[in-house]
Amino acid sequence: MENSPEISVVVPVYREEGNIRPFLERLRAQLGKTPREIIFCLDPSPDKTEEVILEERKGDPTIKLLKFSRQFGQPMATLAGLQYSKGDAAIVMDVDLQDPPELIPAMIQKWREGYDVVIPQRTQRKGDPWTKRLIVKVGYGIIDKIADVKIPPNTGDFRLMSRRAVEAVVKLKECHGFLRGMVGVVGYNQCLLPFDRPPRKHGETNYNPFTGSLKIGFNGIFCFSTAALRLSTQLGFLVAGGALFLTLIYLILKLLNFNIVWGNPTLVLLISFLGGVQLISTGILGEYIARIYEEVRQRPKFIIESSEGFE
Repeated sequence: MENSPEISVVVPVYREEGNIRPFLERLRAQLGKTPREIIFCLDPSPDKTEEVILEERKGDPTIKLLKFSRQFGQPMATLAGLQYSKGDAAIVMDVDLQDPPELIPAMIQKWREGYDVVIPQRTQRKGDPWTKRLIVKVGYGIIDKIADVKIPPNTGDFRLMSRRAVEAVVKLKECHGFLRGMVGVVGYNQCLLPFDRPPRKHGETNYNPFTGSLKIGFNGIFCFSTAALRLSTQLGFLVAGGALFLTLIYLILKLLNFNIVWGNPTLVLLISFLGGVQLISTGILGEYIARIYEEVRQRPKFIIESSEGFE
């Protein structure tokens, strides 16, 4: 069973000691006797997450553990799990049970029908603060309009991928680890599976709803589209056109002997607006340059400190 799993379940974890056992209980109930491997990808945690996983492994050899040398973050942990997986299909999911294991049989059925990628799509986001829901709605709306690849809205990393889709994703060189976009680049036959996302069962999330959502949104915008660069250029032309139009107004009023004094407020507004546009444009360039810098360094996406269950 261990040498030829049909399903690999990739689970990035950090500070999740209270969720491991409930997650495994529900996961096993859904997988039944399906040949499998359950790969926990652990960022070093201050709690007993590692100890709980190793304790569970004693009674279940299909449980495997990748522990990183430092915190590389959830995206890199996910890519590591996919790279080490051996199943005919791989399922990426969180351990907090907001990705319900009860969807797995339907996902596997879709895969057996011929789909390479099965993506659960959230119809409701129970437990999420309104700020996160707003950011997500706006962010996905922008990404949908400008991204060069199709990234379905209201989806996370929770998905099933066939072996050929997994291998194609792992081959990609991007170091940002934005799985949703990388799967979009790979393509293949995909389908959506609507579900109501439940609230988190145990503990507090390690995910910052504001900065985390912004980081994901920026990756979607800057890593999979050049629209922001074009917007910067368009703003430049708009500001230049506005300045030219204002200059013509000044000249016409001067020729018509209108004695109008525009004064310092006008200068302040124009300089402030122009400065803002310049800073926005510089910031957009900076976002692209930063990602280019990350790519050309070619640092490893992750470093494994120890592993359990891998040959």
